[in-house]
Parts: sequence; structure tokens; C-alpha cells
Amino acid sequence: MSYRIKVPPKTLSVDEAHLSSWVDHTLHGPRTYLRPLLIGLGVVLLAAAVVGGVLYVDRQATQKAQGLEHEALGFLTAPSANDPQKADHARKEAITRYRQIVDQYPRTASAPLALYHLGNTLVQANELGPAIEAYQRFLSLYGSNPAMAGLVQQRLAYVYLHKGDRDQAVKALTGILETPGTLNRDQALFELARLEESQSRPDAALARYQELIKAYPNSPFTSETTIRTKILETKKSLESSPSSTSTAPASASPQKLPPAPPPASNKKKS
Repeated sequence: MSYRIKVPPKTLSVDEAHLSSWVDHTLHGPRTYLRPLLIGLGVVLLAAAVVGGVLYVDRQATQKAQGLEHEALGFLTAPSANDPQKADHARKEAITRYRQIVDQYPRTASAPLALYHLGNTLVQANELGPAIEAYQRFLSLYGSNPAMAGLVQQRLAYVYLHKGDRDQAVKALTGILETPGTLNRDQALFELARLEESQSRPDAALARYQELIKAYPNSPFTSETTIRTKILETKKSLESSPSSTSTAPASASPQKLPPAPPPASNKKKS
């Protein structure tokens, strides 16, 4: 009689089951996340392409703006001072280049300076109206730059003075004082004081001069301001003191004249 050996069914151990589960997850898991991964990768590549395109366009615009700026500077520095027609032509060409920069490449670093130089060149060409428009456009677009904004407001004030509009000139100079961070506040005070003097308002002029001396003692305008202050103070003291050439009071007795000589007597006839 034979005996059959009973073989128990083979079962996987815990480690083998874990390994099998990991292999199955590794092989079949990426299929679940493959689509989102591909979509995310596509978005990243698209964003990189857009950023690269923008940077390329900006670089091209910057190079073109710099080229136009160089051309404008070349026209303005050309030796044509002895020929009025050539000088006028050079200014017009420079104005054209500056307008191209401002209109076609306003986002480049060359645009603010181009707009400032456009205003200055228009003043040289005696086109005061367009120059004022250029300066005002600068203040509206790039007024956040206090150093340049103060300089533009000062130039704007000079153009208004050239046109005879003192009120607008005062407004532009006062704008320098009201804009934080401007670097030419001392000059604005000096120009305002001179305007007050020209309007025969010595007290207001003296107040401006004194403010300049107190706030900016190291300013290059302080020496002339000190001289103007002394002149105004001297005039003010002379006007307030009684005049030394005043006439005598009416109640004073008039000065007596010397007595007239007696008339000569006629000689008696003998």
C-alpha cells in the first residue's frame, strides 16, 4: 500500500505580496497620471515660449530705439552751426527720430530720454507749443521718476516764461516743490523768488530766498541768494525809515531876509 505525500498550496509571503503590488503599481500607475503630466509639461513649454518671444521682441525694440537715438544725437552734434539751413534740417531730422522712439517704442529704456530731448529740440526750433506737449506727455507717462520729472518741470517753466505765461511758469516750478524726491528744489525756489522780484513783490521774494538759505545752505544758489536777500532787506529798511530830505514843518517861521539898503537921498542944489 503506497502513501501519497500531501503538498500544501504555495502561498506568497508578505514581502513577496508587497513586491508584487509595488511592481504592478509601478507598471500601471504612470498610465493614470500620464495625461495630466503631459498637459502640465505642454503648459510649461508654452509659457516658456511666450516669455522667450516677449524677451526677443523687447530686445529687438530696444536695439531699434537705441539706433534711432544714436542717429538723432548724430544730427544734433553735426558741425552745421555756421549754416542755418543745415542746422534747421538737422534739428528736424533729430525731432523725427525722437518721435519714432516715443511713438513706436514707448516701453524701451530710451523712450523717457527721447521724449525729454524731443521737448528740448522743439524749443531750439522755436516750436514752443509742441515742446509743451512733449514735456506734459513726459510727466503723464514717466512722472514716477522724480529726478527726471523735476528737470522736465523746470524746462516747462522756462518755456512758459518764454511765452510770457508767468502763472503757468509758477505752477510748474511749484510742482517741483510738491513732488517728493526732486533734485532741483533749490533752483525752483530761486526761480520763484526771482519771479516775485520781477512782479515787485519783495516780501514774497524775501520769503523764498530765506527758505532756500535755510533748507539748502550748501546749494550753489546760496551765495547769490544771500546777496539778493541783503539787497531786499536794505531796500525794505530804507523804505520804512523817515526820509532825510523831508521838508520843514509848515508852522516853522520863514527865514528873515536882510533889510534892504535905504534909498539914496537927492543932493540939494547950492
